[in-house]
Amino acid sequence: MGILKSIFTWWEGATIGTGLATRGMNNVGEDSLGNVYYEGGKDMSGRPRRWVIYNGSNDASRVPPEWFSWLHHLVDAVPDDSMPPRREWQQPPVPNMTGTNLAYRPPGSLDVGGKRVRATGDYEAWTPDA
Repeated sequence: MGILKSIFTWWEGATIGTGLATRGMNNVGEDSLGNVYYEGGKDMSGRPRRWVIYNGSNDASRVPPEWFSWLHHLVDAVPDDSMPPRREWQQPPVPNMTGTNLAYRPPGSLDVGGKRVRATGDYEAWTPDA
């Protein structure tokens, strides 16, 4: 099932075509999530072409901020070489949790019971005569 899955599914990592396209390209690094970054060739504006092969599901929110900057040509050097060390107060990036059990559900949403907190009286409805 592995070969057939890599031929026909694009949502769970690289397909065979992507694997063939990366031959001869420069593997420039890997992030903490296991995503692998490549550079090679030129895009239509003459800049080096850069892309990522995801480790797992293809979700752009799984690219850390420093690698996002590199992918979009905001920085020229590879983040491992050019970025300052992470500060102790900085939290690691979190992928998009929409659609998972870890998604944010505000008070009053149907998933939390559908009961909204009663208004406290600080709201006054607008009337055109006022």
